[in-house]
Amino acid sequence: MRTLRWLIAIVLVAATGFVQAQTADPLPSWNDGPAKARIVAFVRAVTDADGKDFVAPPERVAVFDNDGTLWSEQPAYFQLLFALDRVKALAPKHPEWKTKQPFKAALEGDMKTLAASGEKGLLTLVMATHAGMTPEQFRKTVLDWVATARHPRFKRPYTELVFQPMLELLAYLRANGFKTYIVSGGGIEFMRAWAEGVYGVPPEQVVGSSIKTQYVVKNGVPMLIRQPAINFIDDKAGKPVGILQHIGRRPIAAFGNSDGDFQMLQWTTAGGGARFGLLVHHDDAAREYAYDRKSHIGKLVRGLDEGPRLGWTIVSMKNDWKQVYPK
Repeated sequence: MRTLRWLIAIVLVAATGFVQAQTADPLPSWNDGPAKARIVAFVRAVTDADGKDFVAPPERVAVFDNDGTLWSEQPAYFQLLFALDRVKALAPKHPEWKTKQPFKAALEGDMKTLAASGEKGLLTLVMATHAGMTPEQFRKTVLDWVATARHPRFKRPYTELVFQPMLELLAYLRANGFKTYIVSGGGIEFMRAWAEGVYGVPPEQVVGSSIKTQYVVKNGVPMLIRQPAINFIDDKAGKPVGILQHIGRRPIAAFGNSDGDFQMLQWTTAGGGARFGLLVHHDDAAREYAYDRKSHIGKLVRGLDEGPRLGWTIVSMKNDWKQVYPK
């Protein structure tokens, strides 16, 4: 009789644990509201094998922008800050940079002049600081920077300035059979160096801008060398192209924060069946930053104006998130 009571108790405890596991909030850092409810409703719809919106696991592809969507991007894109630090580190070997723009502005911390140099100036910095080495050497350079660099405002490593609610969202989607990809205008090799450890996204699921790489054999050793030339820009209209080239499937869910992500969300949500598009609106100056229409980084105009009409969810960082960064 005692054995029977023990067996019953064990079964009840196990059942209780199972129910708790099934009912636990998968997005604890999200405030209850329309945004969270839409996410959960979408995931339930596409994973319900008996529902009309069911999507088979191989087709459950979700794509995420990185800068401003998964981690912060102010006061400048973090990869640009990496490039600026690289300019300073390499400057002793390049005395001509003291008088040559945009290197002069980078060395002097003149962000106004640097911004005025536009995309061409920024690409010049990237080419000078990201090329001439093997992918392995570049990866080590990135990881060394990530380990030592600190954000000017928050005084934390940049990889700690990831958004806790989005980390939960990535995990929630993967727990429901989704394959999560990063699709960013940032450098593909820059992100691949740390994305798996921070986001749980392996290198083969990172899509980004790239520079040309050449196969060479030196002293009998085959290697790849990064070249100072653009290969592909994965931004705006380039994002759907990058998705097709790297993934080969149209996503059913896309997440971004700026008009640079508009075409990615537009293409994703234009497909048949259940679709989901979400934009993170940076409106929390106290815990992070507040910017949108007039920002020189992460400008959000078209998404705010057209997103709701297209059925996209606009997430208020201030109102929809209980916390911004991991504690």
